[in-house]
Amino acid sequence: MSAIAIGKASAVAETSPQAFSEAGVIDRARAIRPTLVPLQEEVEARTFYSEEVHQQFKDAGFYRILTPKKYGGLEFDIETFFRVILEITAGCPSTGWMLCLGGSRALNVGALFEEDIQAELFADPDFIAPCVLKPSGTATPLADGDWEISGVYPYCSGAPYSGYFIGRAAHAHDGSPVLFIASAHKYTRLDDWGGQLGMKGTGSHSLKLERAVIPGRLIFPGLDIMEADIVDGTPGSRLHGNPIYAGGAKSFFIGETALIGIGIAMNALDTYEALMHKNVTFGPPAPRTHDPHFQAWYGTAAGKILSAEAIVMTAARQWTEAARDGRFTDEFEMRLMAMFREANDLAWDAMEIMFRTAGTSNLADGTRMQRAWRDMSTLRSHNGVVFFSEVTKGLLTRLHFGVA
Repeated sequence: MSAIAIGKASAVAETSPQAFSEAGVIDRARAIRPTLVPLQEEVEARTFYSEEVHQQFKDAGFYRILTPKKYGGLEFDIETFFRVILEITAGCPSTGWMLCLGGSRALNVGALFEEDIQAELFADPDFIAPCVLKPSGTATPLADGDWEISGVYPYCSGAPYSGYFIGRAAHAHDGSPVLFIASAHKYTRLDDWGGQLGMKGTGSHSLKLERAVIPGRLIFPGLDIMEADIVDGTPGSRLHGNPIYAGGAKSFFIGETALIGIGIAMNALDTYEALMHKNVTFGPPAPRTHDPHFQAWYGTAAGKILSAEAIVMTAARQWTEAARDGRFTDEFEMRLMAMFREANDLAWDAMEIMFRTAGTSNLADGTRMQRAWRDMSTLRSHNGVVFFSEVTKGLLTRLHFGVA
């Protein structure tokens, strides 16, 4: 379905034999998409999506898309995951971000950890785990081999329904980074989300660990998910025989941010289309649909969104192909990140056109266009988007030319 064919898919029956095929979960997302639109204000007020929506996502199989089949997951490709996230984000950007960031770490767990760890973490295949890789706490080794973790971790998207948290802490003795995985009963979710400009409903609360004892088997000194060596494959690619567990984590993460940007722009385009039908132009009143200026603005915005979507889906296929063929070099990963960056920029350009031309009366508090602009502006300020966008510009060139 194109980015501008909004909400025209019919619901897939719960008993459909295709419900858990790649096409089936995408159809589920398309059917759910329009139902999320009237919930946006409520999601912002609550700061995360409801229990009912959470259950709907579980029933649709969304949390299992990237979980290995060996543990009850669907193990679909990342293009399927991307398409589901696009549809959900187009309905409610906050909900899309929370689902995406909370549900995508199954890919990293499925790639980087040995079989015994995966079996433990995927005991519930509906795997939701926020991940914060900036060391924000202290890790102290205990005499019995376990570790004690203390710290407060902000921006834990997906926290309200999480079963685990993946974080890093500074070693109490030498300050070196230590990756850890904490089960939900080891941390407390703080009520500190929702005061931002946008993305108020993403469930990105802080998590607090206070002298939490973490089993030694879930402690990984020196491991950085974003920088893990995948040149010769990964424990997960050997265990599952699937290339999605052998791809680069950095490019996948930047792909996630591009998805959200495109989904927000699709959300705004829905609104812009409704305003085209509802509002009239200055001068002799005529529907905006008949005005050449609004026709050009709509067409330009739609074209940028469709182009961004095409870039992201092409990059997703290239990501899987490179992982399958063992071609995931640093330069190749930077190429993908550059593609995702350009897609994000196209989505921003489309948003700017629509926000600028929607009309002041359509930008008041509580309006969907204002919310989309707030969400997009907040996304653009995200450290991952800003940092990786700037880094990729020069790093891709230096890698290509072999410049130190």
